[in-house]
Amino acid sequence: MEAKIACRNVWKLYGKDPEGLLDAHGGNPPDDAILEDGYIPAVRHATLDVFPGEILVIMGLSGSGKSTLVRCLSRLIEPTAGEVLFDGQDLLKIPAKELIEIRRHKMGMVFQHFALLPHRTVLQNVAFPLEVQGIDRATREKRALEVIELVGLKGRDGYYPRELSGGQQQRVGIARSLAVEPDVWFLDEPFSALDPLIRREMQDEFLRLQTMLQKTIAFITHDFDEAIRLADRIAIMNEGRIVQIGTPEELVTQPADDYVANFTRDVAREKLLTVASIMEAPADGEALSDTAVRQTDKVADVARRIIDSELPLRVTEGDGRVIGAVGRAHVLDMLFSAAGEDRG
Repeated sequence: MEAKIACRNVWKLYGKDPEGLLDAHGGNPPDDAILEDGYIPAVRHATLDVFPGEILVIMGLSGSGKSTLVRCLSRLIEPTAGEVLFDGQDLLKIPAKELIEIRRHKMGMVFQHFALLPHRTVLQNVAFPLEVQGIDRATREKRALEVIELVGLKGRDGYYPRELSGGQQQRVGIARSLAVEPDVWFLDEPFSALDPLIRREMQDEFLRLQTMLQKTIAFITHDFDEAIRLADRIAIMNEGRIVQIGTPEELVTQPADDYVANFTRDVAREKLLTVASIMEAPADGEALSDTAVRQTDKVADVARRIIDSELPLRVTEGDGRVIGAVGRAHVLDMLFSAAGEDRG
């Protein structure tokens, strides 16, 4: 499958002559050369793909480069070097006017700070990007009312931002970004300013919308719990580098280094890992229970059945074919090995 949006060897360096530094080192300067010459490496040699309909979460600690990278993907920040591909077209090589049109018609953006226009109603805020496009009032307000209902704010189209809760204001921001029916959706910590309960509700809302709309999404967060709840895949960044890209399960079971392992340390593994990650092939002649679980079941959902059974359970694919076995020892090993790692 071809990526909807991708970057190839993207750099963003701040300093006196970043292009010259890259040229002098064949496009990949070592860390000591970057630091000795006083450059700030916001993004280093980043390569990733976001596929159609995928939620790719980009995460890392503050200063890791995640927000800079996403702004490079939309060219809100100009990369120092590399390629940024949108449907195979390099955004770094197109004229500014064409880029503006792509942003207006094919990209939606939601940031941590809602940036609503205080003197405009919900309807007027949501319709604003369509007004910028030059769409007539009747058409843009009709579309705005559709997305206002979509995000659960029907009946509040005449309210002003000051009359809304934080969660409702964020829904307006989401509706505004959806009004242009974007192909790609960029979200930079959109829920981090919200209270925990409202944040959970907005995550639920986000997943509901994605089920309906199937957008291609790059989502920034520093919260691993939020990442594993939302992501199809996660890219973890550290000091401007992409350290590892994988599914939440892959990051937990196969961390690339200690930095990634620290992100996953406190994860409730039984809620994340599937049976497929702990099962084994049945031994020749091994007696198995008549009870079966699916390879895609979360361990937490079937752990009681596994532990209560004297015999290992059969593990099946979607067509019912037995592909493995899982017993109480597998569950206990997963739980206690994780606890041992935490103590270490």
